[in-house]
Amino acid sequence: MKRPTPLNEEVLFDGRSLISETDTKGIITFINRKFTEMTLYTKEEAIGQPHSILRHPDMPKAAFEGMWKIIQGGKTWEGYVKNLRKDGKYYWVVVNIVPKLDETGEVIGYIASRKMPDRIRLQTIINQYKSMIDEEKS
Repeated sequence: MKRPTPLNEEVLFDGRSLISETDTKGIITFINRKFTEMTLYTKEEAIGQPHSILRHPDMPKAAFEGMWKIIQGGKTWEGYVKNLRKDGKYYWVVVNIVPKLDETGEVIGYIASRKMPDRIRLQTIINQYKSMIDEEKS
């Protein structure tokens, strides 16, 4: 799937329940209606794709490396994420990722829900992510 060209235009997330589920490799297995409304990807386009189709280039790799370590260890992760929509616009969310376990306690996937970011704290996060990306480039 071709990634959209990022535009410098934010779409504010309204905080309504935006849910997605992935397998253990990050491949989308479920999305709800709010996901399609916010990302502009249909269920047919999204399911079977890596969740990273939403990754905005302003997101540092290190943020996701830390996330993967935590959720693969069976723990919950929460963090600020800048996502890229199908139309190239972006939106900020606070993502909460919970491991999905089978009856034996093995991680079989992940459930992600989102909430509105605190706009004051977001400015600190944006500056922190910019510094992290600058480090990654050097």
